[in-house]
Amino acid sequence: MSFDGLFSYGIVGEFENKILGGKINQVYQPERDEIILQIRTFEENFKVLLSASASNARVHFTKSKKENPITAPLFCMIMRKHLVGGKIVSVSQEGFDRIIKIGVESYTELGDLTVKTLIIEIMSRHSNIILVGSDGKIIDSIKHIDLTVSQVRQVLPGFFYEKPPAQNKINPLTAEKEEILERLLSLPKDFSADKALVDIFFGVSPLVSREILYRFSKSTTAMLSQLDIGKYADAVYDFFRSVKNGEETPTVAFDISGKKPVAFSLVNLTQYEGSETKKYDSVSEAVDDFYALRGESEHLSQRSAHIVKIINNNIERCRKKIVIHEDNLRKAKNRDKYKIYGDLLTANMYQMKSGAKEIQVENYYENPPQSVVVPLKEELSPSGNAQRYYKLYTKAKTTESYSTEQIKEAKEELNYLETVLESVLRAESPADIAEIKEELGSQGYIPKVNNKKSKFNKKTAPMEFISGDGYKILVGKNNHQNDTLTIKTAFSTDIWLHTKNIPGSHTIIRTEGKSEVPDQTILEAARIAAYYSKGRDGSQVPVDYTAVKNVKKPSGAKPGFVIYDNYNTVYVTPNEEEIKGMLKNSGPQKY
Repeated sequence: MSFDGLFSYGIVGEFENKILGGKINQVYQPERDEIILQIRTFEENFKVLLSASASNARVHFTKSKKENPITAPLFCMIMRKHLVGGKIVSVSQEGFDRIIKIGVESYTELGDLTVKTLIIEIMSRHSNIILVGSDGKIIDSIKHIDLTVSQVRQVLPGFFYEKPPAQNKINPLTAEKEEILERLLSLPKDFSADKALVDIFFGVSPLVSREILYRFSKSTTAMLSQLDIGKYADAVYDFFRSVKNGEETPTVAFDISGKKPVAFSLVNLTQYEGSETKKYDSVSEAVDDFYALRGESEHLSQRSAHIVKIINNNIERCRKKIVIHEDNLRKAKNRDKYKIYGDLLTANMYQMKSGAKEIQVENYYENPPQSVVVPLKEELSPSGNAQRYYKLYTKAKTTESYSTEQIKEAKEELNYLETVLESVLRAESPADIAEIKEELGSQGYIPKVNNKKSKFNKKTAPMEFISGDGYKILVGKNNHQNDTLTIKTAFSTDIWLHTKNIPGSHTIIRTEGKSEVPDQTILEAARIAAYYSKGRDGSQVPVDYTAVKNVKKPSGAKPGFVIYDNYNTVYVTPNEEEIKGMLKNSGPQKY
């Protein structure tokens, strides 16, 4: 996990600098496994978050605001009784492990001055928050661990607090080069070089061990046998010296999209080459930002998951519909043969005998006439067989017309749904999702949304970019926004861009009445249009562009659908870094 002993070391250092001598004003418990301490010092007020979550255990300063239950849980009440009004007299780390201790000096009910210890154990599903009295006995813990849970160590009120079982590891900040080398040489040659560091040192997570290996070898995977162990030991020693000397910077790494945080650390994360990283002055700010951003990302994914499922189901329905009607069209291609058979049977009615399975006649439609065998239904009369072929011809002709229309409608709907799906996948806020839901409701895919009751009923604005030549470029986030941008907002002389036959956003270059727009601005806008389309990851993506006056919306067309003429096409490869550099804002604005 990212919150390792190294990060705990950073948090303890930050706490020592800021809250030693501070007074605990209040204790809250917003979640079942989470405590927030409100601490006041002479300089400022702080909120300290303590979490024993199985997946997100952590300790840090926080700026997040959470609602508290009307009735405080029992553990919260006990914490308030023993800690509120108390002064923080110590902050320490157990060894170099993920155990942080906060000493709180307070008076008992009898007026005696005592020091109680708040212990936060960050150990995945075994994480806990434990309050221990001056006598070493547990006053209470946020999680009770009895014999049914652990035979090794019980955490219950009245029991003496025992540290987790010791491990045969060394402190990375005090280890000497010789000791590191000795430990590395004691491991098998086929041992993973990054896992070796996890096994040797206290508080070193796989993330940090991979970082050390990456800095040494430019790879996150290697066996000890592939490395010069002596030089590797030197690199490990130097790395931990840089940590001890404060030369590292707290960092959060993001996925390839640059939106979802994937890891945080006390040290610079260079292993995420090609992905975005953000550096912080504060250890707490890094972890608080990480969980806030991840929470937003997860919350957005949860809000959009149902919509994505509905859209994908309808996309699959459209594709099946197209396959069925294309198959009907293939069958309908024989319609002319049915008419010819009907005509030939009518012309040769006198030769036909009841109960015959077939008849051989001259096909006078060919030049010269060719003999052809026409299959017959034994149970039908001669005229009945002729009428049967005429009916098959009429049915095939009707099927062709109907299936052609159905395929056209299904392809139009499929194209529309794919544009909506693109909008959902690049949505950046609950307000974006709310607008897409409103659009889907208006089209009958989901029940209509009552925006009056929604806290996200304020319309969002198109994304705004500035080209290298200073031209404003606007990009719609969804189909309703595309329509508003192109049909209502843009001037007739503005330039409209869209990927050719690829679902994507409408893009507008504001020309401010200028007759000529620099080619460079058109290329930049085209790359933006390609980036905000299904062709984002492609190269040489075709983008059409024309004056807005050449763009029309057919009556009754679905949101986002337009037709256009008098256009040119450019082929571009979108560059994410370049596009983000041109992004001005995406905040609210009036149309």
